[in-house]
Amino acid sequence: MTLPTITPHKARELIDQGALLVDIREADEHAREKIGAAHHEPLSRLDKVAPGNPAPYVIFHCKSGNRTLTNASRLACATDVDAYILEGGIEAWKKAGLPVVTDTRQPIEIMRQVQIAAGSMVVAGVALGALVHPAFYGLAGFVGAGLVFAGTTGTCAMARILGFAPWNRRAATA
Repeated sequence: MTLPTITPHKARELIDQGALLVDIREADEHAREKIGAAHHEPLSRLDKVAPGNPAPYVIFHCKSGNRTLTNASRLACATDVDAYILEGGIEAWKKAGLPVVTDTRQPIEIMRQVQIAAGSMVVAGVALGALVHPAFYGLAGFVGAGLVFAGTTGTCAMARILGFAPWNRRAATA
């Protein structure tokens, strides 16, 4: 089952008419930047969207639209009213000149932190391997193996470790 997509401007019209906008991104993504009118319901915990809410429509959004499109069947089952997907997600919303609420005191999303840390470790391993000792190439290989493991199992040890960083613990309690 698929859900129809709508443009950011059409979504805005429906929201003004009482539609419920649902942000399915995870808490760390939502905390840093969000559409002000959005109700937060992370995909990882999504069951039923606001049962009893009198909204005539539900509009689901994520960052780019890919997560909502990939999970369209699940999203359609989460509501009893007509549902749509915001085409292009919050990125398209911003590109259309529509307002978002940004809290730069919140850390960047955990997966971006993983990308920065992993990329930095690979670059350091390669540079140290070339300049200091070839054994440092092992660092790049270790990080690469960790990324393959994370991708195949859906478990990212680095994300779990970064979750304990002081800036991420502060955000979780806010």
